[in-house]
Amino acid sequence: MRTSSSRRGRRTAIAAVAVVATGTALLTGCGGGDSDDGASGGEQITLRIGTFGSFGYDNATGAKLYAEYEKAHPHIKIEESNVADGQKYWDTLKLRLSRNSGLADIQALEVGYIAEATGPAMADKWTDLGKTGGADLGAFLDWKVKQATTADGKVIGLGTDIGPMAICYNKDLFAKAGLPTDRTEVAKLWAGDWAKFLQTGETYKKNAPAGTAFHDSASGLFNAVVSSQPVQYANTKGELDYENSPGVKKAWDTAVAAAKGELTAKLRQFDEKGTWNAAFKNTKFATVACPSWMTGIIKEQAGPENQGKWDIAAPPVAGNWGGAFLGVPKSGKHTKEAAELAAWLTAPAQHAKVFAVNGNIPSSKDTLSSPTVQDAKLPYFGETPVGRIYSQAAAGITPAPISRWDGQVKTFLTDNGILDIEQRGTDPAKAWENVKKLVNDKIDH
Repeated sequence: MRTSSSRRGRRTAIAAVAVVATGTALLTGCGGGDSDDGASGGEQITLRIGTFGSFGYDNATGAKLYAEYEKAHPHIKIEESNVADGQKYWDTLKLRLSRNSGLADIQALEVGYIAEATGPAMADKWTDLGKTGGADLGAFLDWKVKQATTADGKVIGLGTDIGPMAICYNKDLFAKAGLPTDRTEVAKLWAGDWAKFLQTGETYKKNAPAGTAFHDSASGLFNAVVSSQPVQYANTKGELDYENSPGVKKAWDTAVAAAKGELTAKLRQFDEKGTWNAAFKNTKFATVACPSWMTGIIKEQAGPENQGKWDIAAPPVAGNWGGAFLGVPKSGKHTKEAAELAAWLTAPAQHAKVFAVNGNIPSSKDTLSSPTVQDAKLPYFGETPVGRIYSQAAAGITPAPISRWDGQVKTFLTDNGILDIEQRGTDPAKAWENVKKLVNDKIDH
């Protein structure tokens, strides 16, 4: 996921917390130090997991991993509290970590915030999963483990997924606009250059079916472009330096051009009113930047009536948008059991199960290269070789340096910068200055 991203990267605003769990009570991360369940020793205990976006573990629309684990561990009950908005999730998690209260036994961590979680202010809040829970760290991509490792060598998070990029497009809308629908031909339209993607948008706009736009969101486009750049928010030392970043400049300029050119549906991804979700179902846009975790969102939001209408093409430039980890707060009453569950959920076998259902590309090396992933197709996308497309994209990922403030700065740039240009017509120069002021006021860097 996510997104914040998360799932990963995944940035939404939703007031309610949805419980996608085996229990029926509405929970908002009231586990950890506040839990009053019995001790482990064979007695019944409840392990609470706090997530954002769509991790694909649940028993309703996911891979039913909770039910599988509960069957093998009859004394354990699992409850997941899920919040769609990655930024709000992180803000709440930071507050609860500072108080050592209100925490779930397992907390998801989006890659945009992992540098802050491993930093000096938070590193000691987490269980070392390199020593507790039995996870095989060698199974993960090396760079994924490195991202979740503190300065003194503790591993505070186990990798769930990564976010290799593609472009998802609506074949019906492309056909009506006179564009090719074959995924290979579609990819050729913009191969190697995000400027070509905008040119394709201009072509679409000339013949667009009434009431539709080429792309869903300028903010989403910003995230896609910046995710494909070798330099993003931080310099090579891991210091925040977004103002001088060529990657941020390219993403900003591309997103602004899309907004000013009226190539987007002017939507905020994951908005609290559900407008973006409804636009999938009502076929209001033809393309969406599509990290692997986005395929699950398309399936859920576009619904069965649109099954087979969406396809996936290679992006203009390979990149990684999102990805997440599972961490275990030290303050929990059941840290051993929680670490064991986190290790199981992120093991290669479970990575494969989640991918088969939800499309989340695994962060384990053997699973990523296995026939299970390479040959995989998702029923919602018909015969699209989803596994091959995303595994090839994953092979082109070179992780950019990250700073502890990447997630927050990205939110300011998209929700307070790009969105203002797109929805309110704010002058781009003024929007940029507004972002700088927010960063200077809100972030001590």
